[in-house]
Amino acid sequence: MKNKQYPFYEVSEMKNLREMINKKAAYIPDMTAFVYPCETGEMRKTYLDLKEDVDAFGAWMYSKKLKDKHIAIIGENSYEWLVAYFATINGGNVAVAIDKGLPEDEAAALAKTGEVEAAFISNTYFEKLNKKVSKKSFNLKEFDDILAEGRQLVRDGKAAEYFEYEIDEDKTATILFTSGTSGISKGVELTNRNIAYEIVHTSMLFEPHGGVLAVLPFHHAFGLVVGILMVINYGYPIYINKSLKYVKKNMEEFGPQTMFLVPMFVEFFHKQIWNEIAKKGATKAFKGLMKSTDLLLKTGVDVRKKTYGSIQKVFGGNLEYIICGGAALDPMYVKEFRTWGIEILNGYGATECSPCTAVNRPHFKKDGSVGYLVPGIEVKTTEEGEIAFKGELVMKGYYKNPEATAEALKDGWYHTGDLGYVDDDNFIYLTGRKKNLIILSNGENISPEELEQDIARDSAVQEVLVYDEGGKIVAEIFPDEEHMGDATYFEKLKNKVNKGRPMYKQISRIKLREEEFIKNASMKIVRYKNIPK
Repeated sequence: MKNKQYPFYEVSEMKNLREMINKKAAYIPDMTAFVYPCETGEMRKTYLDLKEDVDAFGAWMYSKKLKDKHIAIIGENSYEWLVAYFATINGGNVAVAIDKGLPEDEAAALAKTGEVEAAFISNTYFEKLNKKVSKKSFNLKEFDDILAEGRQLVRDGKAAEYFEYEIDEDKTATILFTSGTSGISKGVELTNRNIAYEIVHTSMLFEPHGGVLAVLPFHHAFGLVVGILMVINYGYPIYINKSLKYVKKNMEEFGPQTMFLVPMFVEFFHKQIWNEIAKKGATKAFKGLMKSTDLLLKTGVDVRKKTYGSIQKVFGGNLEYIICGGAALDPMYVKEFRTWGIEILNGYGATECSPCTAVNRPHFKKDGSVGYLVPGIEVKTTEEGEIAFKGELVMKGYYKNPEATAEALKDGWYHTGDLGYVDDDNFIYLTGRKKNLIILSNGENISPEELEQDIARDSAVQEVLVYDEGGKIVAEIFPDEEHMGDATYFEKLKNKVNKGRPMYKQISRIKLREEEFIKNASMKIVRYKNIPK
């Protein structure tokens, strides 16, 4: 199919998460919903299982007087986490998702911000957090016992109150915390209407045709709404990855057709592939093979599956699409993965927008863009070049933070803080972050992201941050192991990146570091914690 506009996919409508789960249980009850590793091997849950487990959990919650409360869900990715989350929202409580990896005091601070009154915590983190986040905490280790009690309540006809609860689509359903790079996390209030609109309308742009491996954390909007809820609405099976150390093993075992990832994963896989090629001394020959593959593809001859089977095998042999979001991705990765037979569809959004606002489509895409606008929402750029969105997927506001809400939401428009533009086909392009702009004494403005992208292309660079220090542009680099402390190499790289750039855009100094930068939940470097004051 040619790369051009084509009709949107037909998507099952729904107004809230309860309706979505009930529909799947009614229409495809025996279809696998989740597959996940457990102590006895591997567990499979159908869509009917999911509904019955959520209902049982919700009935149990009501029996414990957990009604109209803010309830924290904390733990590693798991089926138990998701059932607790669904039961919380479907019963009219507010699910407050908190990052399990936060220090105790930070987790406690977010719980206080979200006015948490009870918590479900996985066994791994229960001892550490149960008294910190809430006086009324429940260990998800007791999941089977909770379900058994809940099922008995359902059988005895004692769950009517839970089943009869009427969902208000405009009431806050969940609080997800921003994982910003320049300040304290804020609690984003999303309603059932926000989430349902996001699921239905973003799904019009893309649909998987096979299993999905869920790698991104569930407390993060992209990992939860796009990587889990949207896939449930499609009706495909989801394999839950509990730990990043098992990603490679999970890919080989499950053979996903689609994965939702942030750039860090794409960059890691890319580097690992090229390192293996380099070990065989085949870098030059392989680059030549890739050029030949691209030329053949332009003539309509596709030899990628046969030629790059060894690369595709790394991902389980079935991977067709990677939906990449959470941060900007260098188009170079998109082009190289495409040559290997895996299409990366770059997307864009924010927790405040539930979160996806744009994504490249399988047959209508533009390299360098962050995607095509989600149907039914509006986009504009301000006089300063800042991108803003308006529509039903835009958040209710920041919980108990009217000042921050007023700053972000103006006349219904959510101001992203991202600089960029929208082309005539409704594709969005980013040029930098408003808050990150380096303003030099001569009045020139520089987006550090532009320089960071060029530096990061070098295989010796693991991470890089560009900033202003005393009126000079500094690039701070965390090198790979082989180039640790190699100042001569990076001085040459600096000269290479500076070549052809105007003087005001040139890097003055390279700093090398021996440890990774501090990152947030979506694996973006947190600038305010890393840039010297």
